[in-house]
Amino acid sequence: MTNRHTDLARLGWNSWFQEREHCESADTVARVAAVDRDLLLLMDQTGTFRAKLAGRYLFRHPLAQERPCVGDWVCVEKHPTDDFGLVHRLLERRTALRRKAAGDAIDYQMIAANVDSVIIVQSCHFDFNVNRLERYLVMVRDGGADPCLLLTKTDLVEPEVVASQLAEIRAAGITAAVLTLSNVTQEGIADLERTLLPAMTYCFVGSSGVGKSTLINQLIGRERLETGGVSGTGEGRHTTVRRELIVLEGGALVIDNPGMREFGILGAEGGMDGGFSDILGFAPNCRYRDCSHTGEPGCAVLEAVNSGALSRAHYDNFLKLRGESAFHEMSYAEKRKKDRDFGKFIKSVKKDLDD
Repeated sequence: MTNRHTDLARLGWNSWFQEREHCESADTVARVAAVDRDLLLLMDQTGTFRAKLAGRYLFRHPLAQERPCVGDWVCVEKHPTDDFGLVHRLLERRTALRRKAAGDAIDYQMIAANVDSVIIVQSCHFDFNVNRLERYLVMVRDGGADPCLLLTKTDLVEPEVVASQLAEIRAAGITAAVLTLSNVTQEGIADLERTLLPAMTYCFVGSSGVGKSTLINQLIGRERLETGGVSGTGEGRHTTVRRELIVLEGGALVIDNPGMREFGILGAEGGMDGGFSDILGFAPNCRYRDCSHTGEPGCAVLEAVNSGALSRAHYDNFLKLRGESAFHEMSYAEKRKKDRDFGKFIKSVKKDLDD
C-alpha cells in the first residue's frame, strides 16, 4: 500500500482496491459517505468534503447504478481553494448491495457498495418473517457480502417467542450468524459491538421501525440520526431519509438505511445458490441434470420436501424468489436491448443529418 493511501486503511481501504486503483496523478482517493442528489459527501485522511461528478463522467455513465453510491471509492480532484471536489472515476466495487428499483421500473437501485457485512434487522415483536429474511439473504450473498441476522426488541416478547423464532430460522436452512438485542434493556448490545471490527464496513437493512437508527445512535453514543417516536405497538416511526457512512469510535464503519418497503430481486442467481444451499444440496441426486425441481420424475428435491427433510414453506419461497429473479432479469435484458437499439437509432439520425 502506497504512502498516500496508508491513512485510508481506517476507512476500509485495502490491497484489493490498491491493485485496481487507476487515478490520475492529480487526483486523490476518497470514499463516498453520503449522496444528496447531484452532490457527494466524501471522506479521506484529511476529513470530509463535498464534491460533484465531472460532466464527462455524467455523459459516459448515464445509468444510475454506474454512478457513486454510499461506500464507493472514487478518484477526485480538489484544490485547497476549491469549495467542491470533482469526481472523475469510480473504482471497481468489491461488493455491492442492490435491489430492483421500487415500483414498476425494471432496473437496479444501488443501496451500498464495498460492504463487508450486511446486518439484516427484524423486530421480534411485529416484523419477524422468515420469507423476508430469505429474500434479504439472497440479495446480500449475490452482492458478495457476508450476512448477519439481528433480532431486535426482545424486551417486547417472551423468551419462548425468541427461542421459537431462532428455531424457525434454523429450520429454514439459514446458517448465517444470528444476534438478539434490546435497545431498552441493552441486552445484546455488547455482543453486537464485539462483532463490529475496526476498518470493516457494515450496512444495516430492514423495514421501517425495527430499531436500526436507535441502535446506531447507541453505537455512536449520541443522537446523530433522527428517530421518530415509538407507537403503542412497539413499532417505531423511522425518519432516516438518506444513507450515510459513519465511523464509530471503535473504528468500525456503519451504514444506516431508510426502511425499505420493497426489496425486489433482479438477476440474483448467485445469491439463490448461497441462500438456498440446503435445497440445492439435494439437486445432484436428481435424475435429470437440468431438473427444475418442480415436477420432474426422480427429483431429489421434491422427494426431500415430501419426506419432510425440507420445509414445504422454505421450498415454496425458493420457487417464488427464483421465478421473480428470472422474470425481472428477462425484463431487464429486454429493456437494455431497447435502450441500445434506441441509442443506435439516435446515432444514425445524427449521422444522416451531418451528411
